[in-house]
Amino acid sequence: MRTNLSSQITLNRVSTRYYRPENAFERSVLTRLEKVPTEIYESAEEGAGQIALDIAQLIRDKQKAGRFCVLALAGGASPRSVYAQLVRMHQEEGLSFRNVIVFNLYEYYPLTADAVNSNLNQLREMLLDHVDIDRQNIFSPDSTIAKDAIFEYCRLYEQRIESYGGIDMAILGIGRVGNIGFNEPGSRINSTTRLILLDNASRNDAAKIFGSIDNTPVSSITMGVQTILNARKVYLLAWGEEKAQMIKACVEGNITDTIPASFLQTHNNAHIAIDLSAASNLTRIQRPWLVTSCEWNDKLIRRAIVWLCQLTGKPILKLTNKDYNENGLSELLALFGSAYNANIKIFNDLQHTITGWPGGKPNADDTYRPERANPYPKRVVVFSPHPDDDVISMGGTIRRLVEQKHDVHVAYQTSGNIAVGDEEVVRFLHFINGFNQLFNQSADQVINEKYAEIRKFLAQKKDGDMDTRDILTIKGLIRRGEARTACTYNNIPLDHCHFLDLPFYETGKIQKNPISEADVEIVRNLLRQVAPHQIFVAGDLADPHGTHRVCTDAVFAAIDLEKEAGAEWLKDCRIWMYRGAWAEWEIENIEMAVPISPEELRAKRNSILKHQSQMESAPFLCNDDRLFWLRSEYLNRGTASLYDKLGLASYEAMEAFVEYKPL
Repeated sequence: MRTNLSSQITLNRVSTRYYRPENAFERSVLTRLEKVPTEIYESAEEGAGQIALDIAQLIRDKQKAGRFCVLALAGGASPRSVYAQLVRMHQEEGLSFRNVIVFNLYEYYPLTADAVNSNLNQLREMLLDHVDIDRQNIFSPDSTIAKDAIFEYCRLYEQRIESYGGIDMAILGIGRVGNIGFNEPGSRINSTTRLILLDNASRNDAAKIFGSIDNTPVSSITMGVQTILNARKVYLLAWGEEKAQMIKACVEGNITDTIPASFLQTHNNAHIAIDLSAASNLTRIQRPWLVTSCEWNDKLIRRAIVWLCQLTGKPILKLTNKDYNENGLSELLALFGSAYNANIKIFNDLQHTITGWPGGKPNADDTYRPERANPYPKRVVVFSPHPDDDVISMGGTIRRLVEQKHDVHVAYQTSGNIAVGDEEVVRFLHFINGFNQLFNQSADQVINEKYAEIRKFLAQKKDGDMDTRDILTIKGLIRRGEARTACTYNNIPLDHCHFLDLPFYETGKIQKNPISEADVEIVRNLLRQVAPHQIFVAGDLADPHGTHRVCTDAVFAAIDLEKEAGAEWLKDCRIWMYRGAWAEWEIENIEMAVPISPEELRAKRNSILKHQSQMESAPFLCNDDRLFWLRSEYLNRGTASLYDKLGLASYEAMEAFVEYKPL
């Protein structure tokens, strides 16, 4: 069973010569805007494997020389796959860590001595507990010391690093605000180990570990920029498209304390290791025509011409030969013969993505339509990772499908229970208690006892405490009720609302279990039951919580198994990926754009507002503190505005989709 198919989605086929140049000359041409040596890998797994090999070689070289190997290690998601490779090498290849000294790059402050969510505990779980390192060789900032002792403590931490001859290699991630370690924007290049106040974005990221932003420490003891730059070799790792913007700023931008990672440009042995997704904003990947001759395809041509429109402020059909020549796109003139020929091709391509019939228009020529006319009506399944992603991401399209008489089912993949605040539970308990007092004078003793038990638990609940199973069940019921209300508002029958409650999600914690066969079978059974002609699935793979990716992998794995089994229904089914909660599809990738009128946008907003527990009281709004209906409208209006500025039809808003073709 293949459970990682989302990681194999390739929206743009990037020519290998852009990230694996054949020789040093070609590399120098492609990377002339890059100020730190940057290695791009096809996948995070490939990159992690190469870095792990480099670390292992360093450890072995030091062993032969009879010396310690001193590593500074970060926690977080970026190095996780590297550590997994090192554990494998230890277990399968005999790589010993007896000569390794580890310095924890940072630690949250303050924490209690028995805190389970420390960065050191992360390092232990990912690496240190699985190898033969001497426990006396592990050093970490102490987050229990008194604040007035921190200055001297940090000085001694620096002194201890020096006593082992300095750091041989530092392994870093990059934060949302360009931080390395917890050197937040404003950190000086000469900063050393110190106590620092965490940026709000960093605290939001850390909330995944601590359960909520309220439970997350406000400070950290971190190695300083100078401490990191004193390492003899530095690796900065970044995987995934959510890192792309900061990687570009770090690699191609100016050195500035507003992006501390840019200080790596001053190091003579710093290396950036990224996958193609994290590299997507680098010039040689995003705008290769600015650094080399291109291998042109339809998507790259579309991207180049849209970029030219934005650069010149002109719609597509007003671009001239001069515009192309003056902005590095003369190759397209040679390819098409004139600006007009290039313009009309891309104009028509984009025009054909627009449709008011997302399920296909019956009895119409569908040659240039994104969705086929027949069969009609279609059976449609919309997979929603959380109980509100359907309306947030494609609420306007759902209403169109229902109005156009398609048979629409919505499958809510997880209960979403951890995203319900305790005050919502209290509010519903008040209702239940009041209802019993008014209409059921002889209320069951068991109900009264359960009511008292839950109220007592919530009153005594401390930061970091997990909810009881009863409370999680109530929170799940709250979200089910909201989802049903939204479906009813959109005229979807309640027997077409499917609550899958995939087991991977039901940990009661932010950290979820890996996808399992049980998860995939639940999805597969629904697909067999409905036998859809259309499937809509989440494409928000940069979802900060990771749930969207796991849910999408469950759907793709189920489809993969059905394909292997020769399922008849799959032969006449198309699969569309939506976005909308966190970002929108890039213009060159959009294959179906569904216009939304002002009235439909208002109805979509009302659908989202049915999810009352996810309004102001939702615990996990992440770095973007706008409510979901505001984010969604902003993105939908932005897509429509882009089409408008390119000279196409002008709409209030648009929802965009990309087709997924099973691998």
